[in-house]
Formats: sequence, C-alpha cells, structure tokens
Amino acid sequence: MAEELRSEEEQLEAIKRWWSENGKSLIAGVVLAGAGIFAFKAWQNYEASQSEAASMRYQQLISLVSQPTLEDAGVQRARNLISELESEHADSLYTQMAHLLDASMSVKADDLDAAAKALQSVVDSDADSYLKGLASLRLARLHVELGEQDKALSLLENPPTTLAAQAAAVRGDALVAQGKRDEAVAAYQEASRLSEQSGQPVYGLDLKLADLAVESPS
Repeated sequence: MAEELRSEEEQLEAIKRWWSENGKSLIAGVVLAGAGIFAFKAWQNYEASQSEAASMRYQQLISLVSQPTLEDAGVQRARNLISELESEHADSLYTQMAHLLDASMSVKADDLDAAAKALQSVVDSDADSYLKGLASLRLARLHVELGEQDKALSLLENPPTTLAAQAAAVRGDALVAQGKRDEAVAAYQEASRLSEQSGQPVYGLDLKLADLAVESPS
C-alpha cells in the first residue's frame, strides 16, 4: 500500500509540475482557439449581413429601373445606389449586376460611352463566366453601334456555351458592317444552328439572312 501511495503521490507531483510548466500555455491555447471560433462566426455573420445589405440595395435598384418611366430624381437615386454598391460591396455579385443595369440606363439615355464603360467594368471584373460573357455580348453590340467592329469581334471570341448563339449573331452584325458578306452569312447560319440546338431563340436571323439574299437554314 505504501508503494502504491508513493506512486500516486509521485504521479500527482508530476502532474503538478507539468501543469505549472504547461498550464498557462494550454489555457492560452484554449482561449485562442475559442477566440478563433468566435472570430470565424463573427466573420460569417458579417459576411451574411454584408450580402444582405448588398441584396437590399440591388432590389431597390431593380424596383427603380423597372418602372415604365424614371424621372430625374429616380435616375439620381439609382445612380446613388450603384455608387453605394461599388464603394461598400465592390466584390459582390450584386455590384456587377448593378453595372449591367447601369449600362441599360445609359443606353436609354442615349449615352453609349457611359454604357460601354459600365459593361467594360464587368468584363474586367472577377465576376462568374456567364455574367462576364453577358457583359461582353452587350458591349460587343454597343461597339457595333459605335462603328467599332474590330472591338466587337474581339469580345466574341470565347463566349459561354449558353450565349454562343447570340454571340454568333452579333458577330454576323459586325461582319456585315465590315462588308464581309460571306463571313456574315456563315456567322448567322451558325447562330441559327446553335439556337436550334440550345432551344434558345435568337430573333431576327431569318430577316438578316434574307437581307443578304440567303434562305434561312431552317
């Protein structure tokens, strides 16, 4: 029994010595781990609140620009919302979508340069491939309108699959403007084929082919 007691006392002393040497660092580690978990949860909550704030601003923007007519005060409010999204939520998807709406507003105001600038910001951003492809497509249409056919064609080289038919149609428009009839016909016919494959109509192709004295492949 004495040996057992001595052994227990020695183990207790060993534990006391270990705790004296390592207890503070262990507590610190636990505290830091707890702080890390708290910080992570706080960051998650912050991210969620930021996303919610961006979403609310974007919904307000949608409500404004979807009105049949938008007075000057409404336009200014929309611009302010876009500026707030840019300054407070620069990396948000909502901000990139707001730039697309900004471009639409500028087109309605017949300010194609401002529209091109808004769309270029999406093309140059880290937005997802579809959104960048959509911005590239709309920007290409603007370049066609502005007589900048080479710029338009450069934006249509690698469209997302879901926008390939529309991109081919815009490519045809640019080629027509350059006087390249045969290439334009090929682009329109490709647009027709891709449209049929995807089940996504591209309107006006028959008329464009007819204008070039070519029957629609359909």
